[in-house]
Amino acid sequence: MKNLITWNVNGLRAAIGKGFMDFVKEMSPDAMCIQETKMQKGQADVDIDGYTAYFNDAERKGYSGTAIWCKDSLGIDASAVSYDIDAAGHDTEGRSVTIDYGNFYLVCEYTPNAQNELARIDYRMEWEDARRAYIKKLDAIKPVILCGDLNVARTEIDLKNPKTNRGNAGFSDEERGKIEEFLSSGFTDAFRYKYPDLEGAYTWWSYRFNARKNNAGWRIDYFLVSDRIADKIQDVIIHNEVFGSDHCPVQLIIDL
Repeated sequence: MKNLITWNVNGLRAAIGKGFMDFVKEMSPDAMCIQETKMQKGQADVDIDGYTAYFNDAERKGYSGTAIWCKDSLGIDASAVSYDIDAAGHDTEGRSVTIDYGNFYLVCEYTPNAQNELARIDYRMEWEDARRAYIKKLDAIKPVILCGDLNVARTEIDLKNPKTNRGNAGFSDEERGKIEEFLSSGFTDAFRYKYPDLEGAYTWWSYRFNARKNNAGWRIDYFLVSDRIADKIQDVIIHNEVFGSDHCPVQLIIDL
């Protein structure tokens, strides 16, 4: 049984000051995947007893960045870790870490935001195609678990106000089309596998308008798994009781 957690911490140094380390110790995941570290190596003490951390920092300071803490007892070492998505032009923003766990690959990703008025939608579409090709290569070898902030709400029940957000970043036809294209290529949305019709299940809330207090959120943080291991999913838990970021952690329990 594997216990995996993903969380966009929106600044690791700030999250550490808000109890991040205590959360990891309490949950004791086999892998703790985070997005938006917003730091360079050495800018904070990130040591957690019993874990080794693998960071992919953005070249631009204070921006993006991903990391995975692996439980040492699983025997993972640096030779099992790779960075980025094996595509030229997508290797400067620290958006992906991959770990070979022996019987599956775990990929932690922070998908590029399309930005206001979809200013970066063209780059986002290029990323989506490159990432799908990368994951499919891995999937041809062994099953893949992709997790992270994928910056898209799939369907209308995945955000509080779908009508007013239609066409906005994170709920554009282009972005929604790409996640469905990815899923159609052989992957399963783990949360919807377990809870196909559950409403009000969100992972991100704006800091404005008392959005979190009113649960006016979006589900944009995911675990997507190879179809052939979907039946191994035991549960997916959205920890909306955990603060420290504008996102909350998401936990996957899977029998692997």
